[in-house]
Amino acid sequence: RYYHHLTRQQHTKLEGKMSLQKIRKSSGEPDEFEASVAQELLNLEMTSTELKSSLRDLYITAAKDVDCGGGKQAIILYVPYKLLKSFNKIQTRLVRELEKKFSGRHVLIVAQRTILGKSFVRNQKTSGPRPRSRTLTAVQDSILDDIVYPTEIVGKRTRVKVDGKRVLKVYLESKDQANVESKIDTFAAVYDKLTNKKVSFYFQ
Repeated sequence: RYYHHLTRQQHTKLEGKMSLQKIRKSSGEPDEFEASVAQELLNLEMTSTELKSSLRDLYITAAKDVDCGGGKQAIILYVPYKLLKSFNKIQTRLVRELEKKFSGRHVLIVAQRTILGKSFVRNQKTSGPRPRSRTLTAVQDSILDDIVYPTEIVGKRTRVKVDGKRVLKVYLESKDQANVESKIDTFAAVYDKLTNKKVSFYFQ
């Protein structure tokens, strides 16, 4: 009730504060772009009957606007690793809504992961080797899975080109080809930006 009696300025201020609950950065304030993504997540939480209850407890940790070349842009939403499964449950619907709001830019959801280097030293409470899931290779594999989700990767091969450069060939589930084909250039550009590795996608 109180919400209805606010002036437009107070209303905007309150909404701004509420939208900041949809982004929790480990350090620093959200930039203008991140704030706009957080605002859209809040709008969907308030207005979308199919997403409302699912979005209530979800938030992102960062958002990046990525240039994919050829005049194409993509948006990467970084989410806490522990919330990835919850995001995955609503990902198809959420991405569809966000892509409408951000004029057709492809939206990808990637979990925030920590890479532990070879020099990783455990504290006194933990012992044993560094977890396999935190090595550079494992994290890069997981990023690839996140980028193409919900499409499954059915095979991978590394090709060494004449100039010695390596290209990862990734084979995707062919039943998703009609839905995903328009996005594979974005997938490749984003993976290259995040890992500095070249990848090409095929359907099998």
